[in-house]
Amino acid sequence: MNATSGFETAPETDETDPGRVVLLTTSHRVAPGLLSWPAWQVLHAADRVLCADGAHPQLPYMREAGISVEETAPTAGELVDACAGGRTVVVATTGEGDPALTDGLARLAGSGRVRMPELELLPASYDLPGARLLDLVQVMDRIRLECPWSSRQTHKGLAKYGIEEAYELVEAIEEGDRDELREELGDVLLQVVFHARIAEEGSEEEGTAPFSIDDVAAGIVTKLIHRHPHVFGDETASTPEDVKEHWLRTKAQEKRRTSVTEGIPLGQPALALAAKLASRVHTAGFDVPLPQGEGVGYELLEMAVRAEAEGVDPEAALRVAARAYRDAVRVREGATEG
Repeated sequence: MNATSGFETAPETDETDPGRVVLLTTSHRVAPGLLSWPAWQVLHAADRVLCADGAHPQLPYMREAGISVEETAPTAGELVDACAGGRTVVVATTGEGDPALTDGLARLAGSGRVRMPELELLPASYDLPGARLLDLVQVMDRIRLECPWSSRQTHKGLAKYGIEEAYELVEAIEEGDRDELREELGDVLLQVVFHARIAEEGSEEEGTAPFSIDDVAAGIVTKLIHRHPHVFGDETASTPEDVKEHWLRTKAQEKRRTSVTEGIPLGQPALALAAKLASRVHTAGFDVPLPQGEGVGYELLEMAVRAEAEGVDPEAALRVAARAYRDAVRVREGATEG
């Protein structure tokens, strides 16, 4: 419960030093108590430490460190008065800050009628890269529990959305739209987090063991480290070809496949499938003649294999041509309407 009254200003003094206000910000994405050393120094040296939120996660750790924290929410004027006489007052704000207080201080400063204390914003804890992913996990957890639609979804039921989002991501990349790219990456990330959240529940009927988003992340981290010995180990790689060789060798050791075709998803688009097969054959150094037959399918297979040999992605090349065809259709439609 937030305290909003009972604030006592500093006793009257003849000193002219207006003092100092320190707004201490913390991140809820960092474990409570892990504050920076400058923050602890300011807290210990302050004349008063204030916090409007009695449930602030940092309060127990501050008090355990011997810091007296007053649960109160002063107005801007009261805070200025409390600093009079050269006093330092620290205000522990929430993760969103304290807009009402800061706006009030700004108004007082702008009036020109009040001698303002020194104002300092001190981040006591910082978000590390990827910290907002914790928010996504928390939001997904609540949606899974409380949303009538999301709570009933299964891996199979969501599969079609994963395919759709992947295609929309590819389209954003090919169109070069940065805003769309950022949004589509988020949609793909949502699919990963959604499936991981469903997997946490497991299934006694199907005999499947639960796993979490942390297990998913741990798995890919382990795989990346193992497949990059030139980064995390003693091997060296000076060219992209060297990297690819490391990757294929470690992947082969992990999978222990009996055929170069194992692990190629047959459900992918046909041109991409043909190119992937050709790439595996080429990498393995095999000389496998193309099957002979009549019809456009065999012609497309030959073209896809030729494209892969020339370093061209046939799926992407066909999409470029298809978009050009679409544009030509629209031009024709416009000419007809005119």
